[in-house]
Amino acid sequence: MISQILFIILLSAGTFFFTKNVKRIRRLILLGKELNRKDNPGKRWATMARVALGQSKMVVRPVAGIMHIFVYLGFVIINIEVLEIIIDGVLGTHRIFAPLSSLYNVLIGSFEILAVLVTLGCVVFLIRRNILRLKRFWMSEMTSWPRTDANLILIIEILLMTAFLTMNATDGILQSRGYGHYIRAGAFPVSSIYRQLFASLSNETLETVERSCWWFHIIGIIAFLNYIPYSKHFHIILAFPNTYFANLNPKGKFTNMESVTNEVNLMLHPEISPPADYQPPSGFGAKDIYDLTWKNLMDAYSCTECGRCTSECPANQTGKFLSPRKIMMDTRDRMEEIGKGMDKNGKDFRDDKSLFNYIKEEELWACTSCNACTQACPVNIDPLNIIIEMRRYLVMEKSQMPSEIQTMLTKIENNGAPWQFSQADRFNWASNVD
Repeated sequence: MISQILFIILLSAGTFFFTKNVKRIRRLILLGKELNRKDNPGKRWATMARVALGQSKMVVRPVAGIMHIFVYLGFVIINIEVLEIIIDGVLGTHRIFAPLSSLYNVLIGSFEILAVLVTLGCVVFLIRRNILRLKRFWMSEMTSWPRTDANLILIIEILLMTAFLTMNATDGILQSRGYGHYIRAGAFPVSSIYRQLFASLSNETLETVERSCWWFHIIGIIAFLNYIPYSKHFHIILAFPNTYFANLNPKGKFTNMESVTNEVNLMLHPEISPPADYQPPSGFGAKDIYDLTWKNLMDAYSCTECGRCTSECPANQTGKFLSPRKIMMDTRDRMEEIGKGMDKNGKDFRDDKSLFNYIKEEELWACTSCNACTQACPVNIDPLNIIIEMRRYLVMEKSQMPSEIQTMLTKIENNGAPWQFSQADRFNWASNVD
């Protein structure tokens, strides 16, 4: 009974703190401006099923894609086993799903095979990050914390899978000995292979090992659940809504600012009176996260820091000071900074900082707006939209831009075209053409 009480307390505390952290992130995402992404629900469900559930963009790079599918399937399917652990912990039972008989054998056997595949995937990822040292995992924005975060999660998953298999191995021995409440249930195609490692132990010692692994497994999962809101691995949860609410327009289609469109229409049609509730534009583009949409902010929390966007970016490949991954990481860091300020000073907290304290103008103007980053992202994040909105702020609010762009805009204003020729001289090239 004491064990059950401790388990219920642990489970309740873990659920409470996880819910609290999710609400904190939701509050920060909702600091963004409104954006309607409720159109085409059928297409949105199909996109989510293909990209988030089907991992369609991951397999573009086969090795990482296949390993990620192993880890992903293991994470999703083994949760059925976690459900059994939770019920057992609350009720004080042992393998409560055992009456499922042959189906239970199939499930436990499948979980063990998946545990091995998850471990294999994590080992491969650790090798790619730390031994092969793939370039995209060692770029300037990948400081010690992002690298540690990635390695820590991989190691934790390996330990959880090891505990699960060890729990089954010792459980299987106790079942074969008919010890205590260990009824014969489950198939153990993997753990039975190294069961002999524990065969010489006494029943009491085996039970201690089995219970220790049981507790380690469930405590590790609860701890992992409360860690991911502070980690890049929050994409485990946000990948699904993020792909559902992704931009369905063709890549390269830019949005017009409604405030600018209204001003132009009023200028071109002076006979039309502005509406009674008309308000002149209060600002253009994005200076801080409040000027971005909630979807931009969800993108930031959905970022997996995999670096595929940056590795595909032509500006980055040619040595420019731009990393689309850094844009997303900086946006998330700015949100976290504001969140801490709100926790300390109230919901109306404002400081004298902005996104430009994190993202430099040189990064923004290096972008060619080719959309390679949005195409490469496994969860349909759109770094380009943030870049364009920050550019709009620089141009329309601060009149700050590279000299080449300033010259082009001046020529458009004076000549109606980006070239140096006046409109009257535009057809001079054809003067001697029959």
